Amino acid sequence: MGADATETNMALMRRAYEMLESHDLERCAELLTENFVAHVPGVAGPLHGREIWARGAETMRDAFPDMRIDVQHMFGADDKVAVIVHFKGTHQGSFNGVEATRRPVSFRSVEIYRIEAGKIAEEWVAPDIMGLMAQIRPAEADRAGPGQWGDSLQR
Repeated sequence: MGADATETNMALMRRAYEMLESHDLERCAELLTENFVAHVPGVAGPLHGREIWARGAETMRDAFPDMRIDVQHMFGADDKVAVIVHFKGTHQGSFNGVEATRRPVSFRSVEIYRIEAGKIAEEWVAPDIMGLMAQIRPAEADRAGPGQWGDSLQR
């Protein structure tokens, strides 16, 4: 696979992030193969299908409707594209059991994509969910008593 194919793959990913940021989820999902595979932290095995991706994208859109996406670095080799992306927005809807706080959020993700026949076939994502949750969970004074998982991290 040559430099032209790598550039084409990176252009595909830039287009996907632009569509995601503008909430054009339907068109963005069309950039995925039918048998798209997602590797997500905390999930025992890979997830399959465009619907899985769409569900995750809708969850983020509903919780952070003003989310801005800044692709900080992008590298390509062969059929893979690696991306370091920075997300910023406001917590305006329920996310992981936390109701809207109206707090600003900012977190990064390291993501690797495999491209097949001009479409996104597979992703490995590693978002800083712990950092995101720390920004939206209730303040220390508002949380339940001792024994919270965060208490052990602060010692």
